[in-house]
Amino acid sequence: MFNFERKHVWHPYSSMENPAPVYPVKSASGVRLTFEDGREVIDGMASWWCAIHGYNVPELNAAVESQLKDMAHVMFGGLTHQPAAELAKLLLSIVPNQMEKVFFADSGSVSVEVSMKMALQYWQAQGNTNKTKLLALKHGYHGDTFGAMSVCDPVSGMHHVFADALPKHHFSDVNIEAFEAQIKVYHMELAAVIVEPIVQGAGGMRFYSAELLKRIRELCDEYDVLLIVDEIATGFGRTGKLFACEHADIQPDIMCVGKALTGGYMSLAATLCSAKVCDGIHAGGNGVLMHGPTFMANPLACSVALASLGLLLDSPWQQRVQYIEQQLLQGLEPCREHATVADVRVLGAIGVIEMKEPVNVQKVQEHLIEQGVWLRPFGKLIYAMPPFVMGASDMKRLTSAMLSVTSF
Repeated sequence: MFNFERKHVWHPYSSMENPAPVYPVKSASGVRLTFEDGREVIDGMASWWCAIHGYNVPELNAAVESQLKDMAHVMFGGLTHQPAAELAKLLLSIVPNQMEKVFFADSGSVSVEVSMKMALQYWQAQGNTNKTKLLALKHGYHGDTFGAMSVCDPVSGMHHVFADALPKHHFSDVNIEAFEAQIKVYHMELAAVIVEPIVQGAGGMRFYSAELLKRIRELCDEYDVLLIVDEIATGFGRTGKLFACEHADIQPDIMCVGKALTGGYMSLAATLCSAKVCDGIHAGGNGVLMHGPTFMANPLACSVALASLGLLLDSPWQQRVQYIEQQLLQGLEPCREHATVADVRVLGAIGVIEMKEPVNVQKVQEHLIEQGVWLRPFGKLIYAMPPFVMGASDMKRLTSAMLSVTSF
């Protein structure tokens, strides 16, 4: 089976001509993955940051099983259901209080597409046809679909190969002076600013100050530009706050959430907006938000998202994330002494070692698996974003394995 898969199945960011090794997983439970060959590894990635409760969680399993008895899916066009209504109510009770409307999407990238459409339709409805561009931060990443790619870093990002085919937007260096200069010059054509608050994820695992985020909000208000915060990677506790924009105590106009929303069980995302944005869209044109994914508000996904958020909010998640942060700080600090290391940074349940040179991903992964740890390095980065339930001994093994890579 896996020989067939290797010949015919494309994996993320990979070549079919000379594919990198992939490791068949037989099962997953707690914070561990069990490979088909019997080896067991600690998952320091939480399956690309979404499995915050770990795997095979009884409460989440029960939510899926219970919903499955009623219906697995029903279209959301012209229909609705209890799980979607309850999830929307719960989301609106925990996000910044300016958010009042919810649009369910089927992936993080799609939620970014919807956020961009919201911003563009808002200005069209005001009769302003000049505001068609966005301003984003360099080193940012917002997804792999075409609209989302167009606001990812056009030079150092993963999507430069598509540069000539993408809409052209504006980009600022990640500092107050540069951002202020950009919005001052281009505000008349800007529909929105889009940022990952505090932590830039797949564009380089970079952190920036709450002061910058707060100033971005102020400048958007000053120059009459909407603010979109992409909390897909940072939402639901990852940075130590429930949402990263809380570090700066700001209110966005539009907000994207995903990844950890369902605890890693199913694909689901949402785009939330203020009454100002919703009412503005309704003020002119056809007043209809022009988007409608087939699997939006999937009942199974909504049900497990409800259970996952309930599990998170009822847990001591702040203490757990703070504990992971302390373990990462303590365990990764010795990396600074290595000549091969450029930087070490930690925030919440995020730990990053930035090397001076790009790592050999295949070699590093093989070494980490020998240490009983699963991570997915990229570029110059060896980083971890573990499940919030990871305990002391597993955290020690995780950080020790990361430290050992710096001696290659």
